[in-house]
Amino acid sequence: MQEVRERAAPLVRLVQRHRDPVVVQALRSAAAATLAYVIALRLSPEALPLTAPLTALLVVQVTLYATLTNGIRRVNAVVAGVLVAIAFSLLVGLTWWSLGLLIVASLAVGHLVRVDEYVPEVAISAMLVLGVTTVGDTAWSRVVETLIGAFVGLGCNLLLPPPVWVEEAGESIEGLARRLRQLMLRIGDEAAGRTPYERAAERLHEARRLDHDIVEVDAALRQAEDSLRLNPRVREGLLHRVVLRTGLDTLEICTVVLRVLARTFTDLAKQREPQPLFPAGTGEVVERLLSEMADAVVSFAVLVTTQVSQNADAAESRLTAELRQAAATRDKLAQLLLEQLQHDARQWQLHGAVLTEVDRIIDELDTEHRTQRLLEELDRNSREQRERRPWLHRLRQRLRGRFRPRRNRSTTARRSH
Repeated sequence: MQEVRERAAPLVRLVQRHRDPVVVQALRSAAAATLAYVIALRLSPEALPLTAPLTALLVVQVTLYATLTNGIRRVNAVVAGVLVAIAFSLLVGLTWWSLGLLIVASLAVGHLVRVDEYVPEVAISAMLVLGVTTVGDTAWSRVVETLIGAFVGLGCNLLLPPPVWVEEAGESIEGLARRLRQLMLRIGDEAAGRTPYERAAERLHEARRLDHDIVEVDAALRQAEDSLRLNPRVREGLLHRVVLRTGLDTLEICTVVLRVLARTFTDLAKQREPQPLFPAGTGEVVERLLSEMADAVVSFAVLVTTQVSQNADAAESRLTAELRQAAATRDKLAQLLLEQLQHDARQWQLHGAVLTEVDRIIDELDTEHRTQRLLEELDRNSREQRERRPWLHRLRQRLRGRFRPRRNRSTTARRSH
């Protein structure tokens, strides 16, 4: 049995990686490029119509939204370069000075037609076409091949819908929350005892390194957001995007506050060395408070990434209970610090800073605060969409006004019968 498992291990790893972005991109691009080349061999007069597979390779992306936007810009870039090359071939031909002028003109046209990252492609297409003797035939051949490659790239994602990367983004968010939890537990464990300044400084550096983790999670979230746009398999894509984005924003704020808290503990360790950060009883409360906050951070991430409503309700109830317990522990800590202040007023500013930073994290994780953020983001996205596409908003209003009376009349007629 063990031997069978060892032999099947490579196949299992391959199956587990079938949703990996690199694997999906490689397979999708290779299939689209090959198919585009086969079609171009039949439709293009060129013997080696490599423009078609090149276009398909550049057009196909992991998400449908990126494929559509890249396909349109790619076609615009190539067609603009071909038109510039035709104009130059009729006016000046190919010389050393016309080549430089061609590049400048192509780059300028690329910015005018707003092809974004495909601006160099305008100049590349123009140079390739201008450098061929039979400019007219080659120009139209490149246009045909470009269209073939673009349509094949678009068709691959339409016929084979790309995966939705929400699950991967959720795993990244939960991974960030668990790293936050581990750091909180270490800080709390050390706060309960005698913490050297060097060890407190190490925790501060760990908190600062979490910024790199946020960048990676943000990249995964942007991919998930793109996969939700224009995807026929997804309902309420805007809601999913807003929930994940606001969740990451909250964890990012908690990360910043935790970094400030680690800096406060570092300054406290420097001033109180070789004494402990807090008295014995107070240190134990600090450790328990950070442990409860760490659990709440993970529960918040689970709530944000949970798709099933029943599981989301359970996660929200658990988060509410943990925050309530953390708030009670925070009040107990405040009372202990107040009693300590009456006997020893040193470091009172740092003690107050600890309470302030704890309050900020608890407030950010609060469910009511999260609901308010969600409503504000949904309103903002709807407002931006209306401002960006007012004609679409007016069309929706007209359709609603047109069909609502019909439903009312039919309802009235049924009631009369």
